[in-house]
Amino acid sequence: MTGLVAAPPGADGAAAAPPETLTQVELVWIEKHTEHWIRFGRELREQVLDRRRRILFFPPGATFALVRWAANEHGTVLSRLDIVCTVARGAPCQTVPTVTPGGEILLRVNGWPKVERLLQLIDAIEGAGIDPAEVSPDHWRHVHNRLAAGETPRSYTPARHRAFLLRREIGA
Repeated sequence: MTGLVAAPPGADGAAAAPPETLTQVELVWIEKHTEHWIRFGRELREQVLDRRRRILFFPPGATFALVRWAANEHGTVLSRLDIVCTVARGAPCQTVPTVTPGGEILLRVNGWPKVERLLQLIDAIEGAGIDPAEVSPDHWRHVHNRLAAGETPRSYTPARHRAFLLRREIGA
């Protein structure tokens, strides 16, 4: 049986948005074979397809981190982490496997060492009391570029976050 699960308490009126206006992320969990999960992000709804598959629905402008891992009899064949900002239906976007219609890819890393490093950076942001889903998109792009160049990204501090929130508030 499939069913929609309501948004968490305190979610705004966007939870009533029709599913066709939302970005859908299909998650699969087949233990030790294919594992997809959301590291951070706030979905509006969840649809359980079966015990191994579910779909999360995100509103336009939401940021989330999608982790995809797969293995076969020889070991790990895929380790990937994408940080995606959802877009409105019909807007130009980049394709991401399991994400419909796609989104703006803010960061993409491949390979377990880079994925693990990024998970540590996300943990550090949370440790500073900041929700990673609220982090400046420019910071995620910065992290992507620095990791791609083999460099250490700047820390995302509460001061940087306050500056981002103020800039967003004035519309700059």
